[in-house]
Amino acid sequence: MKKSALTCLTAFAVMAAAPVYADGRLEKIKSSGEIALGHRDSSIPFSYLDDKQKPIGYSLDICYKIIDAVKAKIGVDKINIKLVPVTSSTRIPLLANGTVDMNCGSSTNTIERQAQVWFAPTTFVTATRFLAKKSSNLNKLEDFKGKTVVSTAGTSNIRWLTSANEEQKLNLNIIAAKDHAEAQLTVASGRAAAFFMDDILLAGLVATSRDPSEWMISKDAYTIEPYALMIPKDDPEFKKIVDDTIKGMMKDGSLAQLYKKWFESPIPPKNVNLNLPMSAQLKKAIANPTDSADPNVYK
Repeated sequence: MKKSALTCLTAFAVMAAAPVYADGRLEKIKSSGEIALGHRDSSIPFSYLDDKQKPIGYSLDICYKIIDAVKAKIGVDKINIKLVPVTSSTRIPLLANGTVDMNCGSSTNTIERQAQVWFAPTTFVTATRFLAKKSSNLNKLEDFKGKTVVSTAGTSNIRWLTSANEEQKLNLNIIAAKDHAEAQLTVASGRAAAFFMDDILLAGLVATSRDPSEWMISKDAYTIEPYALMIPKDDPEFKKIVDDTIKGMMKDGSLAQLYKKWFESPIPPKNVNLNLPMSAQLKKAIANPTDSADPNVYK
C-alpha cells in the first residue's frame, strides 16, 4: 500500500524532531538521567492503558528489567522513566531520532525493519489472522472478495494484506486504522467486514470487549510474527545490555513468570484471563534465544 503524501511528510517531520545520538543511548541516558520508553495504548497484553490510563503490560515489564541493568551499567541508583505514546506508524521514526530509547510494545521483527532499527531476542511468537462478527459467516480469505476490511497503519499485517489482495485479485477495499482499538471499532460499526492483525492482539481486544461472544477469530493463520523489543540501530553496547538481560530472564525463569502473569492470569482492567499457554514456537525461542526475522526459524 502506498503511503499518502501527508503520511510521508509526518514521518519526515518526526525524524527531524530530535537529534540522533551518535555516542550511543547509554551516554545519552547517563547525561540526561532519563530513559524514554515507547508504549502503545491498546496492544493487550503487551503494552496498553489500564483504567487509570497508566501504561502496563508484558513488554513494559521486560523493559523495566532492562532499565535495572542499564542503571547498574552506568553506575546510577535512579533513572527517570519517560513514557512516550507511539503508534504503529510513529514507533520507528521516534526511536531512530532519539525521542524514544526502546519501544516496549508489540513489534514484529522483519527484514525490512532491520534496515532502520535493531531488535532484541524474540519474546513472543504470533500469527496474522482476522477478527470478524460471528454473524458475518466469513471464514476464509476468499470470502472477502470485493469487501472492505481494515488493518492498522504501519504494521507488517497491512503490508501482507495489501500484497495478498494484489496477488490473489481479491478486490479488497483496505482501510488503514490509526490503532488496534479504532480498527476493531471499524468492524463493530459495520464499516469493515474484518480486522486483520496478530492473533494475540485480536484475542486481547475480544477478551476486553463489551460482548466477547459476538466475535470470532479465524482458524487460518496467514503469517508467522516474531515479536521483540525495538532498540536503536548500530548501538552494539546498548544492544548487549538488552540482549543479556532478556537472555538472563529466559535462563532463570523470570520471563516465564512474566508470561504466566500476562497470558495465563487475570489482567487489568477487567481481570480477564487470556488463558493462552506458551506456544511451542516461543518455548523454542526461549531455549535458543534469537533475534532472527526469518519466520522459518520459529516453525
